[in-house]
Order: sequence, then C-alpha cells, then structure tokens
Amino acid sequence: MKQKTLFIAATAVLALAFMGATLLYKNDKAAPTAQPAAAPAVNLVRMHSPAIGRADAPVVIVEFFDPACETCSAFYPKVKQILAANPDRIRLVLRYAPFHNGSDKVVAILEAARKQDRFWQALEALLASQAQWSPNHTPQIDLVWKQLQGLGLNFEQMQFDLTAPEIAGVIAQDLEDARTLKVTQTPEYFVNGRPLPSFGFEQLKKLVDDALAARAS
Repeated sequence: MKQKTLFIAATAVLALAFMGATLLYKNDKAAPTAQPAAAPAVNLVRMHSPAIGRADAPVVIVEFFDPACETCSAFYPKVKQILAANPDRIRLVLRYAPFHNGSDKVVAILEAARKQDRFWQALEALLASQAQWSPNHTPQIDLVWKQLQGLGLNFEQMQFDLTAPEIAGVIAQDLEDARTLKVTQTPEYFVNGRPLPSFGFEQLKKLVDDALAARAS
C-alpha cells in the first residue's frame, strides 16, 4: 500500500513538471524576438564623420571600419550597391576603428586627403588596392602613397596635414565611441541606430530593408 502511494505521488509530481515545462515552452514560442536597442545618437555620428547621401535621408547606415580590414574592403562595394538602389533614401556615415597595428596612420592619410576634397577617391583607391599595401593586415605606409598617385593630391601638403592635432582628435573620438558602442571588430554596422543582430551582409540588407519599409509606412 505504501509503495502504491509513493508511486501515485511520484506520478503526480512528474505530471505537474511536464505541464509546467509545456507551458514554459509555449510561452517561449509565443514571445516575440527582442530587437536590439538603438545605440545613443551622440556616439553614432559626429560632426567630423565623413558621410555620403542626403542629410535628411530616412535611413542612415553608420559603419565603423578599418582601412586595413579585408572584410571592410569586401563589403564596401556591396554597401555602395545598396545606396545606388535607394537613391536619396540612404545616408552612409563612416567612423574609424583602426584596430590593426598601423591603421591609424592610414586613417590620418585619408583625413589629409579629405582636406583636399579627395576623401572618397582616396578611400576607394586604398580599398581596391588593399592587398598591395596591407599584406597580412599590416599597412606598409610607403606603399600606401603609391596607390594615391593620379588623384591630383598634393603629397607635400598631405605630409604636413596628417600630423595636425585635429586628425589625432578625430581618431581618438571615433575609438572612444567604438568602445562605448562595444565595437570590437570591423566592419560594424548600425542602421538607424540599431546594430546587426548577427554579422553578415544579408543581415545588413534585411536591417536596411526593414528600416526603409518602416519609414515608408
């Protein structure tokens, strides 16, 4: 009799446990997937940040990049395709995250080129020729200059400008914002303030498409 009572009690406990697990599973299934919180705007875009696209574009892509990063080089043409497919609707803002050793010197060169209104030309020239001047993610500064020939740049002026304190300030500010936003690798993207749920171009494209759709509704 005692054994029968224990058996009945154990069966009841197991049944209750099963019912609880089933309810928990159903609740989990019903719960919507939480969207990543939007990053603080002040840490995303600074007055000095290079940008392309309309200032009032409904969708803003912020990219933290390293000019010596192979993935940054591979993604850049794809991001340009997204912009081209949505004229006047997307703005691209670039932030520096020179994590590779020596990349900060390349950023300084890009900023010096920007003083001569040749930033985007210099950026695309360096990304396209990255394998030649940055073997194994290690920038060779002497080789960087060779890739900028033919862009109409005054190299003598650039040599002077790249040591300007404001350029060092730009790099320091971008790295500080990267740390605040927990950017640990490049490229890192934020679309209207929201980070990618996981890394990948398709994830980026979906986040952009969702942002475009939300603005259109």
